Amino acid sequence: MTILIEQPEFGLQVEEKRVPFNANELILDGGFVVPNTLSSNNDDEIFEVPNINAFGQSFRDYNAESERQKTVEEFYRVQHINQTYDYVKRMREEYGKLNKIEMSIWDCCELLNDVIDDSDPDLDESQIEHLLQTAEAIRKDYPNEDWLHLTGLIHDLGKVLLHPSFGGLPQWAVVGDTFPLGCAFDESIVHHKYFKENSDINNTIYNTKNGVYDEGCGLDKVVMSWGHDDYMYLVSKENGTTLPSAALFVIRYHSFYALHKSGAYTHLMNEEDKENMKWLNIFNKYDLYSKSKVRIDVEKVKPYYLSLIEKYFPTKLRW
Repeated sequence: MTILIEQPEFGLQVEEKRVPFNANELILDGGFVVPNTLSSNNDDEIFEVPNINAFGQSFRDYNAESERQKTVEEFYRVQHINQTYDYVKRMREEYGKLNKIEMSIWDCCELLNDVIDDSDPDLDESQIEHLLQTAEAIRKDYPNEDWLHLTGLIHDLGKVLLHPSFGGLPQWAVVGDTFPLGCAFDESIVHHKYFKENSDINNTIYNTKNGVYDEGCGLDKVVMSWGHDDYMYLVSKENGTTLPSAALFVIRYHSFYALHKSGAYTHLMNEEDKENMKWLNIFNKYDLYSKSKVRIDVEKVKPYYLSLIEKYFPTKLRW
């Protein structure tokens, strides 16, 4: 079931309305074309890239006519109005305290059984299904990169922000594509037209290319829209994970499609960002194209992922 939550105290109160590529080649989020299968170290086990999503449509097609698309567009309208520079600063300060609950990684995965992402035009299954689909697809093609398998499992765990135990935030404050605040909104951002109602549009500095940032400052200096990406990054980092920096980069920026699909905001990146982008581009083809109706045997794969969690994380984390 979908968790429906009232608007939080932070930010502008905007009413949410509940509104009941070429098929022969696929464009990855890095902008390059791939065939319908991705090479694997094992010829018998190849992650096959599907041509259509769970609804029988092209992936990330925000213009397709469907009831699902109406819900997605309404989501982005509300998100673009509410996500402001000051709002995000307040949310990072509040949730950076990590004082909501103590819980293991796997328990958090199971908590996502009740969450469906209203911003996703490609899937309406529970989030734990997507986590395992992503992780298992990566595992097939990169069997020796166990840190990347675990990254696939945990990359969306920040969506527990929708749950009452974590503050019960509305969907627009948790999911959806992310984008920088404090500088101009790039036109490649999905449903860009709704930014005209964002209060930051009235700040002349925020509407310049660099805004409050210096060119090449590094993405870690940039204030991104608040959501599950930044939250899971904070949780991982502050709980002392031993995952490599590339994993934290993937977790923090995997929804930053304006960057890794459209090439926007590259002027803010530093050299470390550019190195980590290589792994983000690899990761995102699995994050996007592993969304399907194929079910994962949770009990069969659970022992493997529990061993990875034990390797890279403490038993319980502060959330």
